[in-house]
Amino acid sequence: METTQVEKNISKMKLDFKESNYATGRRKESVARVWIKKGTGKIFVNGKTMNDYFKRPVHQLKVVMPLQETNVINKFDVKCNVKGGGLTGQVGAMVHGISKALLLFDSNLKATLKKEKLTTRDS
Repeated sequence: METTQVEKNISKMKLDFKESNYATGRRKESVARVWIKKGTGKIFVNGKTMNDYFKRPVHQLKVVMPLQETNVINKFDVKCNVKGGGLTGQVGAMVHGISKALLLFDSNLKATLKKEKLTTRDS
């Protein structure tokens, strides 16, 4: 019974992303709407923590890749609403959205993200 109470609290969690940057990422049939703001490295996907939403370790590693490659993993919080496609497509859309949102904070990161193929040419 306690597990359902915790799940209800997580689903009702109000995330404050008023001073954030927004970007949209797309991959196959998936669309990710991503907000990032200065924070401590928390990542939320569809109202859940990233580890609760993406169970596979390879998906979790791919989501944090743009943050790791730019050395800002513990400096930003990420909120993402993703829909469509499968989990792998959703991960790809999130990576693209996170990369685009990071560029809004610091355009100097473009060379690093482009080198690692985490962003597109027109971003």
